[in-house]
Amino acid sequence: MQSSIYVKYMDNRRPFTPDELPAVYERLLAEPQFVGIITKLMPGHSLEEIAALIRQCRTNLDFQRHLCYPFLKNLIATATKGLTFDFDTIDLTRRYTFISNHRDIVIDSAFLDICLMDAGCDTTCEIAIGDNLLSLGWVRDLVRVTKSFIVERSLPPRQLLASSRALAEYMHHVIEEKGDNIWIAQREGRAKNSDDRTQTALLKMMTMGGKGDQRERLLSLHLTPLAISYELDPCDFMKAAELQCRRDDPAWRKGPKDDINSMANGIMGRKGHVHYHAAPCINEWLEALPADTPKGELLDIVAAHIDREIHSHYRLFPINLWAASELTGDPSYIDGVDSEAIAEAKTYLESRLQMITLPNADRDFLWQRLLEMYANPAINQRAANA
Repeated sequence: MQSSIYVKYMDNRRPFTPDELPAVYERLLAEPQFVGIITKLMPGHSLEEIAALIRQCRTNLDFQRHLCYPFLKNLIATATKGLTFDFDTIDLTRRYTFISNHRDIVIDSAFLDICLMDAGCDTTCEIAIGDNLLSLGWVRDLVRVTKSFIVERSLPPRQLLASSRALAEYMHHVIEEKGDNIWIAQREGRAKNSDDRTQTALLKMMTMGGKGDQRERLLSLHLTPLAISYELDPCDFMKAAELQCRRDDPAWRKGPKDDINSMANGIMGRKGHVHYHAAPCINEWLEALPADTPKGELLDIVAAHIDREIHSHYRLFPINLWAASELTGDPSYIDGVDSEAIAEAKTYLESRLQMITLPNADRDFLWQRLLEMYANPAINQRAANA
């Protein structure tokens, strides 16, 4: 049964229901920016044809299958060297909360939906997305059409507490009553240096909903660590520049167009090979924890387990291994790596450094940050496997 908190906070933040979609479609089709983008993304189709296709979509999943899927499959063909996935450890007839490392604002969850559809799953995911990315009303509409629910940020403490509880209740509602999957990043914002760590505050939020003690509430979400590996990060040079800006001015904040530029670059930029690997759902491991595990330590233990599962299931590429060798001074990382692949990795990263146009660019600092982005997955995997 939906609580008053859920009704108050989530009705304008959850995905649209099928009966709400027709009015939303008309709002989108009346928005010049949306029309301009959708016609570019679907060349060879008139606006009338696109509008007719949209209006035929009775559910959010229809929209994903008939509008998003073809675009994303074309993107995979043109902007990647292939998308692969491994879901062998989970049963896709069941529902999970996929909790993953976070590289790209849009593509992380979008490609997961493609993987699930191609794997034969009969649904996709409801996607957690921060409201800081939704300054435009039509963008907010669009993400709710594509099964996103909105996470409020930067609220006063009392409102943030109520919003977090409503979010947790909604997540439990999705898994237990709606019968859908969820995707959520393991931390707020992308890990700029690729040192992927699960925030215990996120797990604490999850335990604000559901029934029972902390462990029972986590169990009911069927948390499943998901390792996302991009050979190349289209936003690497932008992330490095941001890290220098924050170093030079702790009060520095991104401008209103920065996230939009990151989204556009992340969608259209080169990604190399991309791989998704689902580790086992943590329920069996969680149930095996000693019954006397201190409540104050449980979430830290769970976060560390999720981190190990993500780190150990990365797919590493030559650029990761070369960067780890360069950063640590340990040549064993590149044992068996082809010398031509190493040369390509170095040339690529040097070209990314040249793309940074800060007026006071600190080349040594920026180079170290770029190396870290590609090295940390290899460093963390070695530690996890040890």
